[in-house]
Amino acid sequence: MPKRSNLGDFELMVMLALMRLGDDAYGVPISREIELQSGREVALGSVYATLERLETRGLVSSYLGKATAERGGKAKRYFRVTSNGLRKARETRQALIKLWRGLPELEGENL
Repeated sequence: MPKRSNLGDFELMVMLALMRLGDDAYGVPISREIELQSGREVALGSVYATLERLETRGLVSSYLGKATAERGGKAKRYFRVTSNGLRKARETRQALIKLWRGLPELEGENL
């Protein structure tokens, strides 16, 4: 099976939310940012599953922060977009713009 080249819609949403939040974001704020910007309700588990998939593909990286008492001694896992992830987001954007252009049903929309 060929390796997927472009990002899926939810993968792209997660990547964009992560970029908006900066280098040191974790699951809950990423989920909230997607909900805020898209109006789409997001399950936290789907965000973490997507982050794991993106990390496997080398598009995001993660590290564990310090354990905190308010989290019962557990550390947060922080994520950041890699340079490969940024390149892939740009490629996906370009592919979508090419598909979007020239559609009479979408005329008048700003791209």
